[in-house]
Amino acid sequence: MSHDGVGPRAVMRSVAFLTAGVLAVPALAGCSEKDPAGKPTAGQEIAPAERGLIADGGTLRWAVDALPETLNAFQADADAATSKVAGAVLPSMYRLDANGRPQRNPDYLESAKVVDREPRQVVLYKLNQQAVWSDGREIGAADFAAQWRALSGKDTAYWTARNAGYDRIEKIERGANDLEVRVTFSKPYADWQSLFSPLYPKDVMGTPDAFNDGARRKLKVTAGPFALDTVDKESGEVRLKRNPRWWGRPAKLSELVLRAVPRDKRTAALADGKVDLAEIDSSEAHRITLAARDKGKGNGAPLAHGPGAALTPGKSLRSWAIAHGSDEEAADEEILARKKRGKAVAKYADEQSSLRGFEVRKSLEPAFTQLALNGQEGPLADERVRRAVARALDREELARVVLRPLGLPAEPVGSHLALSGQQAYADNSGALGGQDTKEAQALLADAGWVSGGPVKEGQKEKKAAGAGASKEPAGSEASESSRTPASSDSDSDSDADEGSGSSEDSGSSSSSSSSDGSDSSTTSGSSDSSDSSGDDGTYIVGEDGKPGDNKPGENRAPSLLVPAPLAELQRVALLDQAYVLGVHGRAEKAKTAKTAKTAKAGKKQRIGKKQQAETEKQQKKDGPGTSGKVEKNLAHEGRSQFQHGGAPGAYAPKGTAAPGRAAAGPLAKNGKPLTLRFVLPSGPGSQSLRAVGERIARMLERIGIRTEISKVADESYFKDHIASGQYDLALYSWPASAFPATDARPIYSKPVPAADGSLNVEQNYTRVGTDQVDQLFDQAIAELDPGESRSLVRKADARIWAAAGSIPLYQRPQLTAARTNLANAGAFGFQTPLYEDMGFLKKGAKPQVSPSS
Repeated sequence: MSHDGVGPRAVMRSVAFLTAGVLAVPALAGCSEKDPAGKPTAGQEIAPAERGLIADGGTLRWAVDALPETLNAFQADADAATSKVAGAVLPSMYRLDANGRPQRNPDYLESAKVVDREPRQVVLYKLNQQAVWSDGREIGAADFAAQWRALSGKDTAYWTARNAGYDRIEKIERGANDLEVRVTFSKPYADWQSLFSPLYPKDVMGTPDAFNDGARRKLKVTAGPFALDTVDKESGEVRLKRNPRWWGRPAKLSELVLRAVPRDKRTAALADGKVDLAEIDSSEAHRITLAARDKGKGNGAPLAHGPGAALTPGKSLRSWAIAHGSDEEAADEEILARKKRGKAVAKYADEQSSLRGFEVRKSLEPAFTQLALNGQEGPLADERVRRAVARALDREELARVVLRPLGLPAEPVGSHLALSGQQAYADNSGALGGQDTKEAQALLADAGWVSGGPVKEGQKEKKAAGAGASKEPAGSEASESSRTPASSDSDSDSDADEGSGSSEDSGSSSSSSSSDGSDSSTTSGSSDSSDSSGDDGTYIVGEDGKPGDNKPGENRAPSLLVPAPLAELQRVALLDQAYVLGVHGRAEKAKTAKTAKTAKAGKKQRIGKKQQAETEKQQKKDGPGTSGKVEKNLAHEGRSQFQHGGAPGAYAPKGTAAPGRAAAGPLAKNGKPLTLRFVLPSGPGSQSLRAVGERIARMLERIGIRTEISKVADESYFKDHIASGQYDLALYSWPASAFPATDARPIYSKPVPAADGSLNVEQNYTRVGTDQVDQLFDQAIAELDPGESRSLVRKADARIWAAAGSIPLYQRPQLTAARTNLANAGAFGFQTPLYEDMGFLKKGAKPQVSPSS
């Protein structure tokens, strides 16, 4: 996503504030000499080169997810491809630099400034005298006025996606000459630089029919370095060509082709030479990196990776023996398997050879992943519980899990409203506080959630069934539920994962039991572990995910609450102490029933192989086993002989030290357990999102909050769960805006009742908001002093942190595959692409060194 936005300009996140006096808001920027905005966490990587080093001509084929449904960036179904086309063929008065800050575009604008503040704000635009539409007409006031009327919201015949900013304009008129445009506002508007980017000709904006339908598939009149040539739905291509009337620096490329290529087919498209530039995930990036590493080995050298890498000499010999053996049926099967394997190895080797012409360019997207907490009802309606969830999170660890394996800076995001480097950024996370287990537990206790409280049987059974299993109709979507256990490796998780992506994380998620044991993404680790640090689901609002590969469960058993590894070992150790202290006879008496009972208990509880191995190891070390009826008897005997301590069911002699780093016991209130439904996408591109979700669940387990993970199909994830409020916890991303006072308000504004009795949340999917935050946004948008407006935005952000409706985690990775001789293109970061400067290097030319990320 990055610069592409969603439609005209993507908006942002969710809101809230806490009662004054409960949390102190830290001193905000403006008082310090140091700019709190800082610099971008990672620099862009685009292989920059001077125009003189780039050859004239050539066609760049750029992969997009799908052909744009519309070429009108102000319609609701505009997408990233729409924005790419608009950026190449239409005027923009301002564009973003490498720091994500708006800069005047000199190709269209000689100057723009506020010339009056009283009685009305007036902005005077002076246009580049060479700026003309492709039909030869000068760009002027008539185009500005037509766009204002279309987007003002006054004429409902225009099917617009938004009218932010345009609804504050009172009039637009010609200035002293045709090159001047005077815009008078009815109310002060701080983000006036966001307007008229892109700018459409009056032919498109002049009438509702032209706006609604005329620019969906064609743009007859343009004014950029490129012009629209064709939109071919059959071939899945949008073809742009040089604009002969372009007055700026001539485009280096002859053509720019946007080609629709699904994410899971991009490796093949790159290898087949169908695209030259494509955003990719971590597994594809890894293949390209391996191809570059193998470049010096020669084409005939066998690869140490790929489908043939696991075939050892011993396995190869066995395969040959079976294929040439006397068992004809087995031989035929093996011969067929060998042929298939050979074709796969050959195809993989050919692709790797072709991928040597590409390199991975990486940066961080201008978007961040957050944990959303639905505050409309349930436990999370209490701000103390939301704050407890936030204080339980180690955000630095979560950032490391995703970013460090990719070689990107692993720094948690400190603002809801901007990212490091942008003008409005300041780290306001101190308004809520960092990770603190004791403080989180104190908040829960204050909210009435206590460990070991009574739980109503009916409630337990209902929760055990799993929200996904009980609420979703059979076969309606791929939905899976699981409970998270107590973590047995607490702090050690972080160090173990940093060096290998989040493969351990997804692999270790097998301890988070599936409702039926068939969740391959959870229990096997085969898919997650290979790609858990890549693109985290592409859940930027406005971009729907792709269909998941999960199959709807059939005849699934209810979710089971399985003992956690550490809790299991602790329980076994305590019961064995009881054995040593005087219940030897009863244990021996029940020993004969051990095998059958163990098998039965294992089947019921679905204890993983790892837990079984740990338990058996402990049993061998400390004494006879404690499974089945023996375990029950020992627990009863221990209860009768010893004073019980903190956790229900765990008893030991007075003075016995508790095992270190044990997870907090389950919490309950008014007979109800504290269990939160955590909704995650199930698709193949969401491995890292699931890995982060499972890590968060283990962090929450340490403070006594249990999570019920429900994995749902990608196509329904946002629409049916996030937007509709059918979740307690969820992970998704918001793009950062250069104009947060305008773009963030719909995400953090206080939900209000609609006329029909429903709740109008706009884009505030956490349903958490306050009047104070709304007032700060209103003040910021009307404040024409840039420094004071930024200060108000930062204050709003501090209050959003304090309310804990959403917790920013990390900036999303941006991985791009590019031909090694392609210059001025790749991982753009914040910056708007300069389409006229993209091109292929002349033979022997070398790009400049990109800033280190």
